[in-house]
Amino acid sequence: MLETRGLTANYGDFRALFGVDITVQPGETVAIIGANGAGKTTLLRAIAGVLRSAPAQVLHHGAPIGALPADQVMQRGISMVPEGRRLFPSLSVEENLLIGGQTRRAKGPWSLATVYDLFPILRERRHSPGTALSGGQQQMVAIGRALMANPELMLCDEISLGLAPVVIRDIYAALPQIKAGGASLVIVEQDIAQALRVADRVYCLMEGRVTLTGRPADITRDAIHAAYFGAPA
Repeated sequence: MLETRGLTANYGDFRALFGVDITVQPGETVAIIGANGAGKTTLLRAIAGVLRSAPAQVLHHGAPIGALPADQVMQRGISMVPEGRRLFPSLSVEENLLIGGQTRRAKGPWSLATVYDLFPILRERRHSPGTALSGGQQQMVAIGRALMANPELMLCDEISLGLAPVVIRDIYAALPQIKAGGASLVIVEQDIAQALRVADRVYCLMEGRVTLTGRPADITRDAIHAAYFGAPA
């Protein structure tokens, strides 16, 4: 469904990704792990069209999309839950959700009603300013906003960052329902154990390059340590 081929990405003169190759199959959860500054967020931003790349460096169902702007990438069925949630502070919970549906695909299971069924607390708080919610509730809004586009691929950047364990558990408990609605997932996650629990496949990045890939059951702790730091444990 999605493939990057030799993906590179720059911030001005600084190169953040060096020839990254990943694939995502329909129905998969793919985890991207790595230390701070490894290029994880940059990878998601490049896939989502926030950072432009050469057209053929990102392929969606075989079509080159690397040079498309973010709104056109979203219209193709790829949405993103950004790190830090980035809600619109002047809008209510419901208005933030509706923003996510502005470029929605015609077909898909997600609407205000189904997002509220997934996260019932948002129905209760729908008229509250988005930023008046707790961190966990704001993360639910950010996920719901991405779902309102009816994505077939959802990119999740650090959805557990800064949240209490009980909140992380609740958010991750919603992922099977999201997948049941037809979405594949790419999850950037600092919590390695959490990533290994939910992923079908894992990629590790270090300094903008893929240093490890495989299925969680086949990856050892020593291999992960070496992929993170470039040296054996």
